[in-house]
Amino acid sequence: MNDPIGDMLTRIRNSQMRGKSTVMTPASKMRVRVLDVLASEGYIRGYEMTQDANGHPAIEISLKYYEGTPVIREMKRVSKPGRRVYLGVDDIPQVRQGLGVSIVSTSKGVMSDAAARAANVGGEVLCTVF
Repeated sequence: MNDPIGDMLTRIRNSQMRGKSTVMTPASKMRVRVLDVLASEGYIRGYEMTQDANGHPAIEISLKYYEGTPVIREMKRVSKPGRRVYLGVDDIPQVRQGLGVSIVSTSKGVMSDAAARAANVGGEVLCTVF
């Protein structure tokens, strides 16, 4: 797999289109850090570390809905393996004028755009969520 973060975002998107309550994805530290930001911003209910049928570590993500519609309306991968996007603290984009969130991988960890501005650090913009 070339893009584990993109794969996880696609699994979440597909599961929400089907109305599923949970989705499984292979486990990795970077995926857990991105899920921490999504959970703290209120886009998912949470996640739990489990194992898949073959005994490999996996993550079970609990999706969040409001009145039957998914809380996450749009997820886009910004920085891809073929084209990395690094931005300074002044250039980190606001998603839908602050209603959404950009997830940024900085030298101080993976955090939301607001937390990166507060910490005065830039980094690789992983994805945007609205």
